[in-house]
Amino acid sequence: MADNLTLDIVTPHGHVFTDEVHEIVAPGSEGEFGVLPDHVPFLTTLKIGMLTYKKGTETGIFFISSGYAEVGPDKVTILADSAEKSDHIDVERAKAAMKRAEERLKQKEDIDEARATAALERAITRIHVAEKR
Repeated sequence: MADNLTLDIVTPHGHVFTDEVHEIVAPGSEGEFGVLPDHVPFLTTLKIGMLTYKKGTETGIFFISSGYAEVGPDKVTILADSAEKSDHIDVERAKAAMKRAEERLKQKEDIDEARATAALERAITRIHVAEKR
């Protein structure tokens, strides 16, 4: 049994993170899932949420926007629309985005409600992830 697995996080803007870790918890579209070394392989979609990993006593936290996860026995690849480490999140920017999305949703006319709702969810999740620093 392997002691570690490789975590790779990639977005359309490039490679975000690679490291050897002991455990990963990610926001699957059907619910949160955890991965340990020697996990059975699978492919799943991701929803907006928080991805965490453990490496020894260290815990790393990322904001993940929707995407895909490919899990293998010794590697997890995250292909996300966007990904930000918790300590890199601009909380003031996220709060401003949340306020804009809330104002759009109050209008009820001439808006793309699904887009505004997704923007609100992303902003709230970014703020929540940033608080976990």
